[in-house]
Amino acid sequence: MRAAETARPAETASPAEAGPVRPKRDREATRRRILAAARDLFGEHGYADVTVRMIAGAAEANTALVNRYFGSKAALFGEVLSGESALRAVIAGDPDGLARRLAEHYVRHLDQRETTVVTRMIDRSSGDPEVKQIMLTYLEEVIVQPIAAQLDGPDARARALLASALIMGGGPIRRLLGVHALEDADPADLADRLTAMFTAALTPGGGVQPGM
Repeated sequence: MRAAETARPAETASPAEAGPVRPKRDREATRRRILAAARDLFGEHGYADVTVRMIAGAAEANTALVNRYFGSKAALFGEVLSGESALRAVIAGDPDGLARRLAEHYVRHLDQRETTVVTRMIDRSSGDPEVKQIMLTYLEEVIVQPIAAQLDGPDARARALLASALIMGGGPIRRLLGVHALEDADPADLADRLTAMFTAALTPGGGVQPGM
C-alpha cells in the first residue's frame, strides 16, 4: 500500500496538496465579468451604495476573487473609470491636432442624449471621500499626464491642467444647472470656438500659434 502511494502520479494529487489551479482563460473571463458587473452597479447606485459582495454576486464570482484581481473596491472603481474613458484615444496622436481632437470630443458629448457610464459613475459617486482620491488619480493618469506629454515648452503640466479643467468642467455644469443651450448650437461653429479655447490653454504663454 505504501509503495502504491509513493508511485501515485503528481497529477492525481488532491486539491489541498496541489492548490487551486485556474486556467488563464477562465481568470480573464472572470475578471471581465467583474468589471462589467462593477460598471453597471456603480453607474446605477454610485460608489457608496455598492459592496464587493454585490459585485461578486452580479458577476457570479467569489468575493475573494474581486479582492484578488483588483485589490479593493476603490481600485476596481478606478479601473472601471479608466477603462470606460474615451479620452486616452482622443489625446493620443499627432500633437498638432490635439486641440481640435479635444474640441470635437467635447462636441460629440453634447450630442449624446443619454449619459455615459463614466458620467453616471461620477455624478452618483462624487460626494464620497474615497471617490475624490480616485478621481484625482484618474485626472492625473488619464488626462493630465498624457496631455502634458504631448506638449513642448515650459509649464507643460500647468497647460495640461488648464485643458483638463475645460474637459471636466463643462459636463457637470450642464447637468447640474440644466444648461442645454449648447446642444442647439451649430456643431462646426462650436468645434471651431472650442478649438481656439483649447489652443489658448495648451500654447505656452496663452498665445495662439499661427496656422492653428
